Amino acid sequence: MHQIVSARADTSRRWWVLAIVVAAQFMFGVDAFIVNVAIPTIAAELRATPAQIEAVIAIYLIAYATLVVTGGRLGDIHGTRNVFIAGVAGFSATSLWCGLSQSGPELIVARLAQGTTAALMVPQVLATLHLLFSDAARARAFGIYGIVLGLAGAAGFMLGGVLVTLDLAGLGWRAVFFVNVPCGVIIIAAALKIMPTVPRRAGTRLDIAGALVLFAGLLCLIGPLLFGHDLNWSGEVWLVMAAGVAIIAGFVRLERAVARRGGMPLIDLALLSDIAFMRGLVAVFFFFFANLSFYLIMTIFMQKALQIPPLQAGLVFVPLALTFVVASRHSGVRARHRGTLVLIEGCVLQIIGLAALVVTVEMTAEPTTLLLALVLMIVGYGQGLVMAPLSSAVLSTVPPASAGAGSGMYGTTTQIGNAAGVAAIGVVFFAVEAAMSARVALFAACALFVLSVAISAAFLSWMRRASA
Repeated sequence: MHQIVSARADTSRRWWVLAIVVAAQFMFGVDAFIVNVAIPTIAAELRATPAQIEAVIAIYLIAYATLVVTGGRLGDIHGTRNVFIAGVAGFSATSLWCGLSQSGPELIVARLAQGTTAALMVPQVLATLHLLFSDAARARAFGIYGIVLGLAGAAGFMLGGVLVTLDLAGLGWRAVFFVNVPCGVIIIAAALKIMPTVPRRAGTRLDIAGALVLFAGLLCLIGPLLFGHDLNWSGEVWLVMAAGVAIIAGFVRLERAVARRGGMPLIDLALLSDIAFMRGLVAVFFFFFANLSFYLIMTIFMQKALQIPPLQAGLVFVPLALTFVVASRHSGVRARHRGTLVLIEGCVLQIIGLAALVVTVEMTAEPTTLLLALVLMIVGYGQGLVMAPLSSAVLSTVPPASAGAGSGMYGTTTQIGNAAGVAAIGVVFFAVEAAMSARVALFAACALFVLSVAISAAFLSWMRRASA
């Protein structure tokens, strides 16, 4: 009888629980974009090199990507509520450390810690939604979740510009990290009072060795891209990258060994033989390769080359983010009628937007923020058409029993793609900028964005054929 009453109590307050976990997801989403707006100011004040600036973003993504599956399984072991609260507390504390950092290297280490705590916090959001909304209200709950994801981008760009411009109490860029602290405290207080306790799932184990090996492999692959220029691309740089390739190959062998021993590997090895799923993951990698790196390059270009103040630079992206939300809503309807073709249409539209951006910058000596915002809306609409139905399309061939593992692989791939894009395209942009000009560097970066999105569209097309 007590369990029945408890279940009813949990159901009656589940919309409040939704508000709590979605608020944490919103904070995480805002943080991903708010840092981009502040990056030029951070670089100037900390005298950070281009490599250090790229690392501030990339190391956060690498830590999150390699540990997010482990974070989800920790929630299964110790309960989503407990791990969620621990994650929010850690995210708030590491955000404070980021804001107090006195040098580029210290900020990089703080961002590594912040990405680790995000990997504890974020998986519990979807896990909580799955647990509390298994009835007719599920669609509405996930609809709210999707809208919040889109609005987080707009809020991040706008809030970043506002905080850097206002320079509250002389904090400058540090305020973009400090703002997470009071938000985290409020979320923790609400979670302690309202979130239900969830029992652990029997038989769930951790593959800590797999997570550490994957992290080391990615760091060896992406790190040299970040710091290769500073080290004059010496032989040691290439040796480290070769070691990264070897470690990633060893990671797959390690996972097979874990499975043979009856353990729970970080990835579901059976999914590696699903051709449609694997082609989908390649498409995901290249789509996100041109995602966060695009916002980083555009922010730096606007603030350094066009001398657009941080507030106005942030506001340029707000129409894009809102258009993204609108496209996300439209894509659901279009996907029901046209299937995965809507993903390819979104990629094509994004390429058109990138081409329009290049023409605008080439034909206009000093493009206005309004003109840039209008052009970027095309990119945003294309991204929204792809991103909203992308996970559903890629996971469509994954059996229900492997849904959690497939989702974890999908989420890890998105963040690895983001990190690799920031590193690789950032290297090209800064190298071309130093050798020629910022405009030529932007054109080179846009060419890589177009290539990456085109490859993604090709693999989405191959995925469709494999699924059929």
